[in-house]
Amino acid sequence: MKLIFTRAIEYWLINPGKRPFLALTSSVIWLLVIAWVAFFWHLGSIGLIDETEPLFAEASRQMIVTGDWITPYFNGETRFDKPILIYWCQALAYLIFGVNELAVRIPSALAALGLICLLFWTLQSVQITPQRQPLTAPLGAAIMAFNPETVVWARTGVSDMLLTSCMASALLCFFLGYAQPLKPAVQARWFLACYVLVALAVLTKGPVGIVIPGIIIGTFLLYLGNWRSVLREMRLFWGFLIIVAIALPWYVLVTLRNGSAFINSFFMYHNIERFTSVVNNHSAPWYFYFLVVLLGFAPWSIYLPATMVESRFWQRKYWCEQERSSQLSLFALFWFFCIFGFFTIAVTKLPSYVLPLMPAAAILVTLLWNNELDSKFLYCSSWVNVAFLWISSVATTFLPLFLNHDPSMPYVSLIIRNSNIPRVGVVIWGIAAVLGIVGLLRHQWRWLLGINLLAFIVFLIFVITPTMLVMDYDRQLPLRQLSAIVVRVQQPHEELLMLGFKKPSVTFYTHRHVTYISQSEKAVKYIENEIVTKPHPSTVLIISEIEMLQRMKLQPFEYKNIAQAGAYELVRVVKKN
Repeated sequence: MKLIFTRAIEYWLINPGKRPFLALTSSVIWLLVIAWVAFFWHLGSIGLIDETEPLFAEASRQMIVTGDWITPYFNGETRFDKPILIYWCQALAYLIFGVNELAVRIPSALAALGLICLLFWTLQSVQITPQRQPLTAPLGAAIMAFNPETVVWARTGVSDMLLTSCMASALLCFFLGYAQPLKPAVQARWFLACYVLVALAVLTKGPVGIVIPGIIIGTFLLYLGNWRSVLREMRLFWGFLIIVAIALPWYVLVTLRNGSAFINSFFMYHNIERFTSVVNNHSAPWYFYFLVVLLGFAPWSIYLPATMVESRFWQRKYWCEQERSSQLSLFALFWFFCIFGFFTIAVTKLPSYVLPLMPAAAILVTLLWNNELDSKFLYCSSWVNVAFLWISSVATTFLPLFLNHDPSMPYVSLIIRNSNIPRVGVVIWGIAAVLGIVGLLRHQWRWLLGINLLAFIVFLIFVITPTMLVMDYDRQLPLRQLSAIVVRVQQPHEELLMLGFKKPSVTFYTHRHVTYISQSEKAVKYIENEIVTKPHPSTVLIISEIEMLQRMKLQPFEYKNIAQAGAYELVRVVKKN
């Protein structure tokens, strides 16, 4: 049966020369199905997630409202955290789909789709090994799609997935050109695509969009010793001009319009200071990214040590003698370690920073599966995989406890505990662990990757998605409800305050300016200035947690309770007669 299945896949999907139309159709269907499940299913069903996502969403909406497509604004202030490309993409999505959650996230989802398609093409077209397994390219695309880091950021309306897609696609285009030195015209087109994508990465994140690909490609070529010939093939000078022509105009325009404010905020604070010091309290120990990769690329991360051992990267002579098209695993290894090392050195640390190494990790695990290997190290890794499945099964029972530490969603733990969600997760990973043991006892370690994939997909559908819907119901829905009420009841010139926390989603959903005040004492002084010293307006709207409002003791003012939703309350503070 296994032989029949393998031959069928090889005949219909892998051998385009025999059935080109069916092979193309099968590949497209496969990519669309995995992308739909991983990236697009329920994409717009959940409200914007505070704190970061609404910042991008509102800045993009402001572009349409103001007609200013150069300077991003949020809540009346310039926002120079990220360059312009993500805002342009979201604003364009607004014009097509309307101003909603789907439009906010569709650029990230489409970027992820484009990335897995190019990764599929790379694994399909490059002669990665002498003996290609029929399922190598489909499995590689699925591994790239179905891991926690990719799923999360492909479904979030921020710039991280767009950057990853541009940067990773540029690196894949470089390798596709590098692997075809005997086809200069084809090679030139791939290098051109590489330069264009690097320019888009610079427009998405800034200098890191060219620095990291440059480090990866440079160290890879230096290791092999063929950097002079390859750089000549790349026509580096013309490539630099292409990057400058695409990326530089916006930087010039935004600098001319905003001057030192942009330079100090974007280049100095959000680039240099993030690398050299802790920004926004995002500090972490040196081993932080070991944990991020272990959990963010789970369950495939179990095999990363095996991929590095089996790659024999220390045998430089061996790799120098290989055909360029057979050096993909070595290139992926440099890709992985350069990004991992770069952000480990950086002082400010966030889980999303290592998202661009996930395609390299997917390539490494896929090529490990592709090769005929029977090593003790790989055998041990397979048993660790089974243990990881058992641990995942047990850990799912504690899901309500993991969600019990956010005061903005006080009931989510109770809702999850009273539902069947944890039990479903236990069953999914438990069955996967049992099947994994059966596979190993039959000496079929490759079964584990298929079991991992199927278990992750089922877990995503029946556990992660319902959990996210419950979290949205408890954490974000109350803010959307109060925002809708604010739109109805806010009087002309009446100010809207948010006390004790900052939830930018209120700015997006109300389309109004919100004043954020962290402490009750500051709020009292601010309200006294607004209401007592000014004849108009005589009232202020406040959104806050109920306990925070009770602690304020705003005499000689009186409250008028307007609405309550979840942990929040909307009140109007009125001047006493």
